[in-house]
Order: sequence, then structure tokens, then C-alpha cells
Amino acid sequence: MQSDFLKQLNGYSLATVEIHYYLPDHPSLLQQFIWQTYDMAPKFPALARFLDYWRREIDAPLHSIRVSHSRWLGPSACRAIA
Repeated sequence: MQSDFLKQLNGYSLATVEIHYYLPDHPSLLQQFIWQTYDMAPKFPALARFLDYWRREIDAPLHSIRVSHSRWLGPSACRAIA
């Protein structure tokens, strides 16, 4: 298994994924799952594998997915205006 530092050297950055899904026993209720991993934007292969697993193995239907990636947010994305 690669260390997080080696992943960063290979182009991976930290991604935070917020997943809302319906509870199987109570389909009118939503549950939230937050997951962080090193992934490569914009294709997100780790997230794609995780979601394939979710759809295949977990009985909870997905409602929505929100992705935040460290390359999208940060000091380089902000600019001071005088």
C-alpha cells in the first residue's frame, strides 16, 4: 500500500465525499456518510470504485453525492482584491 505522501507525488490529492442515502428500513429518511480519501481529479477512480461497490453490495439507495477536492479549494483559488 502506498503512503499518502507517495500518492501526492503521483498526482493524488485529498477528496472529501458527502453521500446522502435513503435508509433501507425507512425510505423516507436520509442518512449522511462522509468519506475522505486520496483521489485523482477529475475522473476520481477511487470514488468510482467505491460507488460501484456501494451500488453492488449495499441495500441503501443513493440520494446525492457532493465532492470537495483539495485542488479545487485552497489559497490558489482565492485572490485578494484591493
